[in-house]
Amino acid sequence: MSWLFLIVLWIHALTAVFFIGGSFFIWMVVWPVSYKITSDEQERTRIVGMIGRLFGRLTDLSVIILIITGVYLGLGYVPNFSDLTTTPSGQLLLAKSILVVIMLALMYANNLYHGKLIMRLVAEDKLDQAKIIRKRTHIASFITLGLILVIAAIAFALPFY
Repeated sequence: MSWLFLIVLWIHALTAVFFIGGSFFIWMVVWPVSYKITSDEQERTRIVGMIGRLFGRLTDLSVIILIITGVYLGLGYVPNFSDLTTTPSGQLLLAKSILVVIMLALMYANNLYHGKLIMRLVAEDKLDQAKIIRKRTHIASFITLGLILVIAAIAFALPFY
């Protein structure tokens, strides 16, 4: 392995830790604590929304870094495109890539559509409608978190194939 490969692998791993850890931090810490900060639904939504916007910008940057470094690393595991379907490491990489696309599509569709909708509904004092939408976003978010874990497991398995 070259030094460049190891440096890129380190950057990829560090960025993945931020992305994965931050995603779980939002759901396991920020969300529950927001209920302890205030019982006012509008204020709580505003607080979580502000945190979500900042985290979203950092997430966007981390996704870009993960994609760029992931493509470079993938070429190290599977030097020929045809290997994606003919070798165990290629098949794992292909499965990981498909799951990444699904996870990103779900994550961004959920955040862009539902995030703005919830903020608008709460601002308009339509709290019952916001709660219904929140349930949908939670399901999508938990599916996203599950996909993140599967993707990470595949990433850890790749060097062993």
